[in-house]
Formats: sequence, structure tokens, C-alpha cells
Amino acid sequence: MGPPRHLALLPKGAGERLAWPVPFADGVEQLLGLRGRRVVALASGDPFWFGAGAVLARRLSPEDWRALPGRSCFALAAARLGWPLEDTVCLGLHAAPLARMRPVLAPGRRMLVLLRDGAAVAQLAGYLAQEGFGASELHIMERLGGPSERLTRQRADAGARSHEAPVCVGVEVAGKGRVLPLASGRADDWFDSGGQITKRPVRALTLSALAPRPFEHLWDIGGGSGSIAIEWLLSDASLTATAIEPRPDRAARITANAARLGVERLRVVPGSAPWALEELEPPQAVFVGGGLDAALLKWLTSRLPRGTRIVANAVTLETESLLISAQAAHGGDLLRVQLAETRPLGRKRGWQTAFPILQWSAVT
Repeated sequence: MGPPRHLALLPKGAGERLAWPVPFADGVEQLLGLRGRRVVALASGDPFWFGAGAVLARRLSPEDWRALPGRSCFALAAARLGWPLEDTVCLGLHAAPLARMRPVLAPGRRMLVLLRDGAAVAQLAGYLAQEGFGASELHIMERLGGPSERLTRQRADAGARSHEAPVCVGVEVAGKGRVLPLASGRADDWFDSGGQITKRPVRALTLSALAPRPFEHLWDIGGGSGSIAIEWLLSDASLTATAIEPRPDRAARITANAARLGVERLRVVPGSAPWALEELEPPQAVFVGGGLDAALLKWLTSRLPRGTRIVANAVTLETESLLISAQAAHGGDLLRVQLAETRPLGRKRGWQTAFPILQWSAVT
């Protein structure tokens, strides 16, 4: 079983040949239906590096399969281009959105990107041009390692060309596009907020208090624009998050922001806390940015697993009172943040003070 181009490379034999269907998931079910027979599944290069191996291994018992990896597409591509793999970003975008590239787009970056088909090359070029990186050089490698291997080069903004079966595209990123900063507290205009956003300085303090660690899960309660959950996810690819937002328009905005910034893995749950929390995966950290009341606070402090980190921000006097009482009852730290920015004052300038923020951070 394998893609038609792989089957065509095999010598003639008595075995039955099955073309892997599209979408890929249909082929997985077909393969599993062949249990009990001797079956060989063909995949490009190293099946456990953005390949089919991990998908199949999750569905089979260890005694049911054996993998014989070949040279990975990334290794072949790096050898063709003379690029050191340890300094190159490798991405598998067969079935993933091109926006996965967004967090790592920066002039001077080298990337090897696995794509689905010929049409995806034009889509990749268009995406780079749209984001301001149309000057990027593309090295388009088709049928890598086969007898009809081909390498062509073009700028991303040079227009669409015809490509039959690209396996990998090398990208040398260039242009004047906006680069996503590495540190928390990214500029507010990275997010479509409709005014519902934890402002940049407070967001940086909040992410510092949440202290994301590898493989952890976050609840962002009262997600607004999703800025806290999105910056949490940008900290590391192993992190996951769920945003809980009662308003459908804001929930849609969170989803769009996450997709545009390359972290579409953010799960958005419509509904109000605490009722929307009952069936969710337990978190290691919780942020409450809106909708905090006595019922939610009681639920969090009594139901969360021990060791869960909680960070809550308050603007109103009523919510401040809740956090002061919570700190007295459950411990933790209180931090009061007062920010001011310069604004025109006649022909001169003065300070315009924002509402103070009270932040409570604690561990259950």
C-alpha cells in the first residue's frame, strides 16, 4: 500500500498493490482493515519525522508493526542545498495550515517545508508575499531521491508556476515583513481584539506569573481576544490551551487570531465558567481575565487538582475585593499594577493613567 508514485517504482511481483487514497485518513482505515495479512505500507523517507509512522503506530499494537526508515526528505533536501539541518527549521505542512510558519518567519531564516501537492507551492509563495516576505527564495524539489528528481528556484513574489509533485520546498526568508517577537507581551495590534484584550505590559506580567512549562495545559477563562492563551502557546510547541468564552463573536475572534498566528491548536469552548469547565482536560495553569465572581472562585479553589497555578486580574473594586479575600483564604501573592502613557496635553504632553490592575497568583 502506498502512493501511486511509490508503487510505480517497485519491480513487478505477485503481491496485491493498493494505492493510498486521499484524504490520508481513509487509507489508515483501509490499512487497519487488512489486519491478519502481510502488508507493507510505503512512505517517503523517515516515517517518524512528519510522516505516516506516528499515525499508524498509535492505531496498532507494538507487536503488529515494524518500521524500516529510509533517508528522510529533510536529509535529502539538505544534502541537495548544502544546508546544515541543525540550523534549519523543518516543517511538515501536508495537512497543516501555512500559518504554522508565522511564528518563525524572519529574514535570514532557512526552512524546509513538506507540502501536499503542486498547487501548494503557489499557495506557499502567495502566503509569504502576503506576509511581506515576497523576496524569499524558494528551492522547489520534486520527486526527491527518484529517477525524475527536479530542482527549480524562484522568488516567492515571482508568480505561480506549474509543479507536478513537490516533496519539499527550501525557503530562504527575505523581505520587510513583520517579525513576531520571541518574548511575551507582544504588541496589542498582533491581535484582532475589538477592545477586549489584556494590554501588552499586563500580558507580559501575566505570562510571567503563569510560568508556562513544557507539555502543560492552560485554561484561559473569559478569553476575550485569546491573547493570553495564544502567547502561552507561542512559548513552546508542546503546550496546549483551552479558551472559555461565552460570547460567540469573541469566540470566533479568538479562533481567527490563533489561526493567523500559527497556533490553531488552541481549543475554544463556548460557554460560561464554571459550568463550561466540568468536562475539560485538567489544567496545570489557569488564567481568569474576565467573568470572575464568587461562584467561579469557589469552584476553582475547591475543584482544581493540587499544584495548579491560578492567575487572576481584576479592574473593578468588586473583583478586587474577591481577590483580596482569596489571597487571605488561600495564600499566594497580590500585585497591584498602575500604568501611565504619554498623551498630548495642549502643545505639550502629560501622563494618562490607566485603570489599576490587581493580580492574584497562587498555587492550589
